[in-house]
Amino acid sequence: MEADNGTGISEFLLLGFSEDPELQPLIFGLFFSMYLITVLGNVLIILAVSSDSHLHTPMYFFLANLSFVDICFTSSTIPKMLWNIQTQSKVITYAGCITQMYFFILFADWDDFLLTVMAYDRFVAICHPLHYTVIMKPQLCGLLILVSWVISVLNSLLQSLMLLRLSFCTEVEIPHFFCELNQVVGHACSDTFLNDMVMNLGILLLGGGPLAGILYSYSKIVSSIRRISSAQGKYKAFSTCTSHLSVVSLFYCTSLGVYLSSAATQSSHASAVASVMYTVVTPMLNPFIYSLRNRDIKKALKRITGVMRKRNTELDSLDF
Repeated sequence: MEADNGTGISEFLLLGFSEDPELQPLIFGLFFSMYLITVLGNVLIILAVSSDSHLHTPMYFFLANLSFVDICFTSSTIPKMLWNIQTQSKVITYAGCITQMYFFILFADWDDFLLTVMAYDRFVAICHPLHYTVIMKPQLCGLLILVSWVISVLNSLLQSLMLLRLSFCTEVEIPHFFCELNQVVGHACSDTFLNDMVMNLGILLLGGGPLAGILYSYSKIVSSIRRISSAQGKYKAFSTCTSHLSVVSLFYCTSLGVYLSSAATQSSHASAVASVMYTVVTPMLNPFIYSLRNRDIKKALKRITGVMRKRNTELDSLDF
């Protein structure tokens, strides 16, 4: 077998959640359903924002981008897992593993930055409402998306290239449903000190930095809301943040919970199960969080479903 990395290893094995053949159809059905809900829900959000002129604002522009990233984020891992279950194979090639890791890190970082950008948008809207349209111009919104994307690309490229320097001496079995960076690095037989340093530095800067920005934005938002005299005014101001705050809490609590629990239990299988929360469940719930608590999104979605229902009725009435 020809090796891709000069170590005699050209493929890895993704062990997934269970090796019990009887559980495979259940796991396939569960994740296939969650993946379809994730894609459909986020596509509807994108269609709602793009089709309704009332939603052509910075907040919904960022939301549409978040939905797009969530689709890509989930698509970087779930389709390969479903394919392996369907074909009863656990193999992923060395190149495929590097590629999957690259896109997973890229969209995870981009998701993180988008949540920070959305927090900044809410900060400007509540703390500087009179200057909101002046500050949050289309050029600035586009620039924030571009900068977030460039930083995410550079970090994912760095992490992936760092992996190419490692050697793998034996068959690598990854107790996960995708090529998770920490798991792959941990199975290398060469020195991983530099990889660990770059990986931890990336988590600190690109994970801790955005989180600090979000916390700072919300500290200013809370201070501004407390200065509002009427209870109705306070509720109205805070209600514009609840959806975003729910998504941020879900994303960070689940992702931090994964790393803290895996570090405490030292169980790779437990880490794989916990990873489902932020890699699958969170992107699936985001559309529901934003649509259930947002009247504008609800109206746009009703308009879209109404148009689709009308078209289906017209097609059914045609006599071919």
